[in-house]
Formats: sequence, C-alpha cells, structure tokens
Amino acid sequence: MKNPLTLGFSPCPNDTFMFYPLVHGLVDTAGISFNERLEDVETLNRLAVKGVLDLTKVSYSALGHIREHYALLRAGSALGRGCGPLVISKEEITPAELPGKTIAIPGRYTTAHLLMRLYDPRLVSFLEMPFNEIMDAVMTGRADAGVIIHESRFTYQGFGLHQLLDLGEWWEEETGLPIPLGGIVAKRSLGAETIGKIENALASGVEYARNNPMAAAQYIREHAQEMSEEVCAAHIGLYVNDFSRNLGDEGERAITELLRRAEEAEVVPKSEVSIFI
Repeated sequence: MKNPLTLGFSPCPNDTFMFYPLVHGLVDTAGISFNERLEDVETLNRLAVKGVLDLTKVSYSALGHIREHYALLRAGSALGRGCGPLVISKEEITPAELPGKTIAIPGRYTTAHLLMRLYDPRLVSFLEMPFNEIMDAVMTGRADAGVIIHESRFTYQGFGLHQLLDLGEWWEEETGLPIPLGGIVAKRSLGAETIGKIENALASGVEYARNNPMAAAQYIREHAQEMSEEVCAAHIGLYVNDFSRNLGDEGERAITELLRRAEEAEVVPKSEVSIFI
C-alpha cells in the first residue's frame, strides 16, 4: 500500500505502549505504513463518527454509532477486569443520591457515559469535558460528581476525593464478564484482506511491546505529560493484558453484551451489522 493509513490513538501510556512497535516498524506490517494522530479519546470518537481516520481507537460505546462504516479489530483493545471507570465526589454521598445531581463525564460517546446510563437510567444531568479536567470540576463544585478514567483512577485520593462507585465492578457483578472500554476499528472500505493484515500486525505489536517493555519508554514519556513513572507503569499494567492481543470468545461476548444493553436502553442505534469485518 503506497499511501500511509491514518491511525488515531490516545497519548495515554497503554496506547503509546501498544502502538509504538506498529508505527515504528518493529513488527511486520505487510507493507502497510501508518501516520499516527494522537488525541483525547472523545476527540477520536468524534473523528470516527465523521469518518475522518482510516484506523482509530474508539470507546466501545462509540462503536455502536459507527459499526456500519467501521469494523472492530480483535487486537488492540482495552478490556479487562478491575479496570472500569470510577465515580467520585468531593462530599461523601451514596450512589442512590446521584439522580438530580450534575455528573462530569469524559464525553458523550465514551463507555464511561454509557455505563452511567445503564447503571441508573434516571441519571440525565451530565457535563461533558476532557477526562483530565473532571477531578478539578468536582473539587471546585462545577460538578457534584465525576466519572474518571485513565490515570485519574490512580491519583484521585490524593486530592481528597471519594469513590462512590466502581462501574467496572458493577458491570462484572451484573454480567460476569470483563468490562470492554475501548477498541481499534478500521474503515470497512479498506477491505477484508487489508484489515486482516493490520489486525495481525497490531497483535504482533502488542506481543512485541509486552516482551520488550522498555522499547517504547521514551515515546511513552513524550506523551505522558507530567505523569509519574509509577502511574505510567500502573496504567500499562492495568489496561494492557491478554485481551489486548486477542479479544477471544470472552472478550467478544463482553462487547456483544455491552452493545445489546446499549441498544435496549436506546443509547446507541439498533443494527444488524456484525461488529467485525
């Protein structure tokens, strides 16, 4: 393929860790090259809704809106146990007190937002903002509570905030399945053969990264802003796992169940299109 494909992913350590081997030619990409674009997850979701990128990381909630035009890859996902979004507040309130309160979320299309809607359909007062601004919004009273993702789950206690609810834990108790957070999608127009090659290359890249954990160290640090080494390591350890290399049957069942519930709750449109190519 002569022209590089546009590939979107976030600057978070788990993504830069996984994608470094792919975009820097450390694994066989079958002659396919990539131009990476690093953006906040909700920005990537919105770019996918507009069909801007050839390949991109998206929230699994966003997948429900774009599956007519994008197919999910079985490699590159953030999916697992004990890694779901947390609901935090400044005051010690209970989840039962959340209806009627303003809740900061990291974007309309995020899985964090979807899980809140599934947890309690009465929750309707949401304030959208970049994920890294949510803790400040809660601390300053702009929001009564917030749904935190990424590195915030490792640092919120240091700001005197309280955890009200672990949405991943709730999901696991409800379904017995791991929580699907985000995955990699490819434009269906690329064709099954090309998408298959990309999926294989990405799986090889994830395996390379896990076998050579220091290979991407500088790349990760360049994009991790002021995140500490300890938080970076914890972030990668939590979100990069066996599901990242291949979803497997359990991963696929988790995604199918999430989208089924999202359709039932009318958060995403119903579709008969397979999520895969």
